[in-house]
Formats: sequence, structure tokens, C-alpha cells
Amino acid sequence: MLRLEPRSQPSTAMSLASPLIALALTTLIGVAIFLSLGKDPVQGLRMFFWEPLRNSYALGELGLKATPLVLIALGLAVAFRANVWNIGAEGQFIAGALAAGWVAMQADASSTKLIVVPILLAGMLGGAAWAAIAAALRDRFHANEILVSLMLVYIAELLLQYLVYGPWKDPAGYNFPQTITFLPATQLPKLFTGTRLHIGVWIALVAVAGVWWLLMRSMAGFALQTGGIAPMAARYAGFSSRGALWGAMALSGGLAGLAGALETAGPLGQLTPHVPVGYGFAAIIVAFVGRLHPVGIVLSGVLMSMFYIGGELAQSRLGLPKAITGVFQGLLLFTLLASDTLIHYRVRRVAGVMKGVSADTKEAR
Repeated sequence: MLRLEPRSQPSTAMSLASPLIALALTTLIGVAIFLSLGKDPVQGLRMFFWEPLRNSYALGELGLKATPLVLIALGLAVAFRANVWNIGAEGQFIAGALAAGWVAMQADASSTKLIVVPILLAGMLGGAAWAAIAAALRDRFHANEILVSLMLVYIAELLLQYLVYGPWKDPAGYNFPQTITFLPATQLPKLFTGTRLHIGVWIALVAVAGVWWLLMRSMAGFALQTGGIAPMAARYAGFSSRGALWGAMALSGGLAGLAGALETAGPLGQLTPHVPVGYGFAAIIVAFVGRLHPVGIVLSGVLMSMFYIGGELAQSRLGLPKAITGVFQGLLLFTLLASDTLIHYRVRRVAGVMKGVSADTKEAR
């Protein structure tokens, strides 16, 4: 029989291999799901792993979906490394979209492309302000930031619905719950003709480099991580655990808000009740699959965006339910958690229990 035996120290090799094992297991389970639904597994896997890479337009859509996932996951990686469990990035994403949308609605015929800058800044400030609510409640009242940030997601969703059904509803929109369509000056410049990919992808890559430098090379990043993981040691070294809390929440909320602003000034072009699409929750998986490392987050963000696109294609072409996207995302997370066991444990083959019991019984006789 097989038994898990503790390792003397965590395995670096398994830490790197675990996401790959999780992806392989997710694929195998996905094949079983397609077979159980009476679908061709080859076609099913093609929707998820080939169609998103098939041509330039598909690659553009891949980058379009990966951009907000990477940005949000970068902020979450900073927070998680600081031992601040911000689970409400979806709410901060919505808050950033609302703030950016308000600025976009102020544009008029005289506005130039420079208005994109205040739109993005407003999104960052909106997300950071929404995250600051959870930070303030934990700092002042020791409230659990997991619950507070999560509950704030639903408040942000209700606020969005109130605005698009009420004060911000387009009077010429045939009573649909939506704002006015933002003027062309507020739209992010496209990178390539024939695709929807915009300059947000370059902003995300700059953010990747910035977060890498913060976490791996700066004293501020060291203080942030130390203040979250070991508050007593941080206090002894002169670092502030409160600073770690506020810094982590502000940065993660700001990046989530920036992602919301990029969606508002990018593919959406207006605010509707459908702004929240789950990027904030999916980014949690992206952060952990990427090992809370900026480079790993880029790779896992691309993989997760493939799941989004593949789920949409499987729904339209194979007649599968919309939930198939969430199924693959959940499978990836659970198989990753299972595979991570091998980082701290190794599998050992031991003698059968019944054989051992029989031998002991004979010896006793």
C-alpha cells in the first residue's frame, strides 16, 4: 500500500511541478466530464487549448482577458504574501469600474485622448478606497478582512445596479439598465487593427515588473512581507504591521480598480449590470497557480483566460452549459491543492497491513 511520509524540508522541484501536475489532472478529469456528457473529448479540449491560440484575433482576445486577471492577481499576491487575505477583489474591480465610468461620462466633444489618464487614475483610486474600508475595519475593530472584503463585493454589485437602473441610466437607452456609451476619446488605443487588444496589456506588463521589483528587490517589499508574516519580528526591526496591512490592501485594491477601469475604457465602453464577470474571484486561483510570483502569475493568467474563452466556445459550439468555465477553474484549484501535498510529503510504498497483522499473530503464538 501507499503512504504519505513527511519530507525533512519542502521540495523545490515539486513546488515547480505541482501546477503542471494540477493542469494534467484537470485535463484528464475534463476528458471524463466530456465523455459523461456525451461530447467528443478531443473537440472539447480543442475549445479550451487550441481555439484561443488559433489566429491573431483569438490571441488578441486571450490577451484582453488575461490583462485584468494578471493585474488583480498581482495585487492579491502582494496581499497574500503580507498575510492579508483580501478575498474581495471583485468588489474593488467594480468600484474601480464605477469611478472610471463616472470620469468617462464627464467627457464631451472637446475631450482628447488624454482623458484616458484620469479615467485610469480614478479606477485605481476607486479600487483602493473600496479596499481601504476592509483595512480600516480590521485596523480599528480587528474585523476579519476575509469576511469584510467578501461582503463588500455584494455591496459594490448593488451599488452598480442602483446607479445603472437609476441616476446613471441612459435616457435614450430604451429603458435598458446601462449608462450612456462613452465617447471615442475615452476608449483605450488599440494595439493591432482587427483585434480588440488595447494598451492595457502593456500596462499589465509594467505592473508585473513593478511588483517583481517591489517583492524581490525593495526594502519596502521586504518590510511589507515581514510585517504581515511576523508582526513581532517586524516591530523589533522597526517595521510596521499596520503599514503592511494598509499597504497591501491599498496596492491590491488599486490594481483591481485599475483592471476595472481598463474594462470600462476598453471592451465595455459603458457600465451595465454585467460588469462583474468573476475576474476578482478567478484571480485568486491565478495568484496561487502562479505561486504568488509575478512571472508565474502571467503564465497562469494566460491559462485562466484560455479557460474563459474555451468555456464560451464550448457553450456556443458544443452546447455545454455556461458553468463549464467555472468547473474547469474549480478543478484547477482543487487539483493544485491536492498536488501541493507532495511539496511537504513524499509517497512511500509499505507492506500491506493484513500481511503485517498475520505475521504479528504468528509470532505471538
